[in-house]
This record gives sequence, structure tokens and C-alpha cells, in this order.
Amino acid sequence: MITDFRLKVFKTVADRLSFTKAAEELLISQPAVTKHIGELEKQLGVPLLDRRRGAVSLTEHGKLALDYANRILDIYAGLNDAFAELGGPPAGSLRIGASTTIAQYVLPGILASFRRRYPEIDVEMATGNTEQIEALVAAGRIDIGMIEGKATSHALHYDPFMRDEVVLVTSVSNSAFRDEEVDLAALPRLPLVIRETGSGTLDILQEALAGHGIALRSMNIEMQLGSSESIKRYLYNSGAFAFISVQAVLDELIGNKLRIVETKGLQIDRSFRFVTAHGNYGRLAKFFRQFCTSIHNLKL
Repeated sequence: MITDFRLKVFKTVADRLSFTKAAEELLISQPAVTKHIGELEKQLGVPLLDRRRGAVSLTEHGKLALDYANRILDIYAGLNDAFAELGGPPAGSLRIGASTTIAQYVLPGILASFRRRYPEIDVEMATGNTEQIEALVAAGRIDIGMIEGKATSHALHYDPFMRDEVVLVTSVSNSAFRDEEVDLAALPRLPLVIRETGSGTLDILQEALAGHGIALRSMNIEMQLGSSESIKRYLYNSGAFAFISVQAVLDELIGNKLRIVETKGLQIDRSFRFVTAHGNYGRLAKFFRQFCTSIHNLKL
């Protein structure tokens, strides 16, 4: 694979704003990272990074250099893709991103299978909520994203991946509520834990409730937390409820820690989606999308 490792080191430090994290990600020593950055700054004749008081930030020249580095590394990636198509096993670097539910509960098994089958492809994954993953795609920081929210940006391209259902759950030990279902009229009285603003799950919930004339602000919001894991652990120790992806609670349902409460008249279905920039995005991103889809279809 053809690339400029010095530029890759600079980009990694600039993205992580940490020499230590860059060294860990690139599997090289921290002094080696410092050496590569120093040589690049010497070649360009200007400081690219400000390293005062233990913090790392980009100088104005560094911001300009990062823009060029991203474009140059993208050209190298395109060159590698073009010649990889001529034969041989797929190889190279792939930057993916996934919103939290997909990253935690859907992708790990897929990534393990992908790695076993295609060990020459190095995968780097970023996680965040739907809004953050869309921003990374739009900025060219990742090659392909996987989100659980709606397709909202006309500047991006969306493809379906798999269906999901958002269900209402509570702890099995919630002695204050033993019913197996709840109607819409009673729903606003239940103490509810919700995801953070920007979460695809929260967006879908708001839309579903609005379809029945219920505003999220009218609900009894007890807590707002930033991940499905934190919400589940909160539920274990409270009498609260949460709308959460069924993918996120499969183990807890089997382990008899959480239970689904049917919501009469309210069915919340959604699609997980791939998100990419418009245009001819990279061969490895297309390859990964096809692999994810084929693995999912085998499970159906």
C-alpha cells in the first residue's frame, strides 16, 4: 500500500490532539511520533502544533497543513483502490463511524468476521451519536458511517442497512409496575429516561410521539443520559422506563434483567442506515457496506 506515513502521523496527532493516543493508534513509540512531527515542521519551516502546558492544539499553519494532508492521503487511498481492483485480496485503510447503538450492539460481531476474512484491511472506527457521525462524514474524517437516525442532510447520501425496533423497557424488579402493557393516555405519567440531544433514538421517539399528538416535553422525564448502557444500568436500580433499541437489550431480556412493556397503539420501527458523502466514495467503503449487508442477510 502506497502512503506518506509522516503525513499519516501528523493527521493522527491532529485528529486526536494527543501524541500518546496517536502513538497507541499507529503502534509506534511516542518519541517516533515526535520525530515525524519535528521532521515535517522542519521541512515546511513552520510550527504545526502548539504543545504548551501539556495540551496539543493546531497552529494556523497546522490547520492549513491538515487540510492538505487530508486531501493528499485521500489521493493515496484512491490510488491504492484503483490498483487493488486489478487483482489480489482487498487491502488498505478504512475509516468507519457508527452511532452508539450500532457501535455497541451490531458492529462488534460483524467487525470480527470482517477481520478474520480480510486481515489486510486496517479498520479505524469512530463512535458518537447520529449527529456527530454525520458531521464526521461531511468533513471527510471517515469514509462511511452507520447511523440509527433519520436521513436529514441533503449534502450526504443514505443507504438502508437493517430494520430495528425501539421498545419500552423497565427493570424486572420494578415492583411498582407489574402490567404487561400501557396505553398512550398513561404513557406521560411514567418516569422516563431518554438519550441525549442529537441521538437518533431520541429523534425517532420524538417523531413517533408527535404522530400521536404527544410532545416530548409533556413526558415525565426523570433523567437524560448519553448511552444505552448507562440507561440500562439506571433502570436496574430504579422504577423508571426507557425507549431503547431492541438490539441493545437482547442480553438483558434473555437474562431476565429488563422486560418489554407493550405500548398500545404505538409501534416504533426504524432503519439503520449507511451514510456517505455524495459521489464516488472509496472501494473499501463500498466493499465494507456490501459485507455488512450480506452478513445481516445471512442471519434473517
